[in-house]
Amino acid sequence: MNRSPAARVLVAWALSAATLLTAVACSAVGTDRLRSGPRPSASPASPTSPARPSSSASPASPAAEQTPVAPTKPAAPPGLTGAQARAALVTDTDLGGPWVPTRGVATWRDGLLKATTRDADCRRLLDALYADDLLGAPGGPRAVAALDDMDTDAQLRYQVTSHRVPDLDRTLDWLRALPERCGHFAATSERGGTAEVRVTEVPLPEAGDARQGLRVTLTGTDADGRPAVLTLEAAAVRVGEDAVSVTYGGLGDVYSEITRAVADLGAQRLTEVRKRGRALV
Repeated sequence: MNRSPAARVLVAWALSAATLLTAVACSAVGTDRLRSGPRPSASPASPTSPARPSSSASPASPAAEQTPVAPTKPAAPPGLTGAQARAALVTDTDLGGPWVPTRGVATWRDGLLKATTRDADCRRLLDALYADDLLGAPGGPRAVAALDDMDTDAQLRYQVTSHRVPDLDRTLDWLRALPERCGHFAATSERGGTAEVRVTEVPLPEAGDARQGLRVTLTGTDADGRPAVLTLEAAAVRVGEDAVSVTYGGLGDVYSEITRAVADLGAQRLTEVRKRGRALV
């Protein structure tokens, strides 16, 4: 039975999620076994007489008895390392066919996406999509997976990055306001052509601590001057002070199911990587 690209990704996502949950369960069982493992047996102690206080010991002063001991603060978990960021990536292995590692930058990026407009927020959105930099420069490591859909020529770029939580929340608030702020506007390409741009929301699964998804449609002309419609979806999910972001689009079919599945699987994977990192502290 033939499945659509979206259906194939959903099947791959379900398998990957099941594998991830199994790994978590096995890790938990292993930890419990370590905690409840055999303890060294103690030999029975012989009866002893009550210990007598030493005559040279001086009684504790009242001040010393009343001085509270400051509680020891647990060490903060280390930030996400480069290796952990790479371990949290969603790759072509997770998505299955027809996804493969990218063969290069698509021509539609310069033909339609390299454009500008007067409104600062709408211009910032176009710049972020063109640069594949939805969340801005990270304060820590960055790991990237770039993939191509061999059936539809769509491209997907998946990133794991670390930021300050207030910066991430401000960016998510900005993304959340764009469907109203930039719902419909005109953009001018470098070649002087005009594109009609529409921005709508893509609901995401309840993953991570905060999230936002967008669908951006640009109707104009491609690099050869032919009429074209470019559809791009963008999603970002904050997991603590780290985040996953997805940009996915092309001139053909673009499925929101793929965006949602990748964002959800990525958030689960990043959550597990962060837990493993804390367990090593």
